[in-house]
Amino acid sequence: MSAPFFDRIALIGVGLIGSSIARALREKSPQTRIVACAKSEESLATVRRLGIADETTLDAAAAAERADLVVLATPLSAYADLARRMAPALRPGAIVTDVGSVKAAAIRALKPLLPKGVHFVPGHPVAGTEHSGPEAGFAELFRDRWCILVPLPETPPAAIAAVARLWEAFGMRVTEMDAAHHDKVLAMTSHLPHLIAYTIVGTATDLEESLKSEVIAFSAGGFRDFTRIAASDPTMWRDIFLNNREAVLEMLQRFTEDLTALQRAIRWGEGETLLDRFSRTREIRRGVIEAKQA
Repeated sequence: MSAPFFDRIALIGVGLIGSSIARALREKSPQTRIVACAKSEESLATVRRLGIADETTLDAAAAAERADLVVLATPLSAYADLARRMAPALRPGAIVTDVGSVKAAAIRALKPLLPKGVHFVPGHPVAGTEHSGPEAGFAELFRDRWCILVPLPETPPAAIAAVARLWEAFGMRVTEMDAAHHDKVLAMTSHLPHLIAYTIVGTATDLEESLKSEVIAFSAGGFRDFTRIAASDPTMWRDIFLNNREAVLEMLQRFTEDLTALQRAIRWGEGETLLDRFSRTREIRRGVIEAKQA
C-alpha cells in the first residue's frame, strides 16, 4: 500500500477486537505506527511478545498523544474515565472512534468530554467470538461482517469516510444508523440471545450435581452453542445490559410473550401452531446464510 490509512493509531484496549485491529493493520497498513494501551502490564507484555504494536503504555493520555486515530476497545464502563484522561492529549483534527455495542451510551459518555476540534465517529464492528485477551485476536475477524457507524451531525464527512475506509480495508461492509435504531436492532440480534444463553447455562449450573454432570457430558449441539455464547466476557456484557436496558427489556418482553404462547401450544398439543412457528423461523436461518452472516 502506498500510503497508510493513518500515520499513528492508538488502540485503547487490546482484547479480542483491539488485538484483531492491530493484526489487520499490520497486514493492510504496515506503515501505520500502532500504540497499544491496556490496564495491565501483563496484557502489554503479551502484545509485545506477539509483535502487534510498535509502542505500549498503561497511560491512555500517552497513547492518545500525537495519534491521528484513537480507537476505544474497552468495556463501556471505562469510556468516561478514559475520555477525561485522554482529552488534554488529543491533538486538533484527531479522530476518536469506538467499537462498543451500545451507541447511545457511548455518545453520552464520550461526546461531552472530547475537546473541540477532535472528531468523534461512534462505531460498532459487528464481529466477535467468545474469547478475550490479546491472544484471541486475528486479522480475519472482520471479513464479510458489518460495521455500523453512528456519525454525529457535526462530524465532518471526511472523518466519517476515513473511519469507514479503514473498516472496509479489513473486509467489512459499512453502513450508517442513528444511535437509537442501532441499539434496538442489536438488542434483538445480539443482546437478547446472549441474555438467553446466560440464563440457560445458569439454569444448568443450578441443577443437582448428578444431573448437571450428565448435562455437561451429553451436551447436544444446541446446549454447546449456548455455552459458547455464555463464555463471553462478563464485564463487557454486564455493561451492555445496563447501558441498553430499555431496548433489551422491550425485546425481552416480546420474547417472554412468544415463549408463553409456545408453552401453551405444547401443553395443549397444538402441533400445527408449533409447526407454523418453526417453519417461519427456519426462513430466518436461510436469510442469515444468504447474507453470508452464518
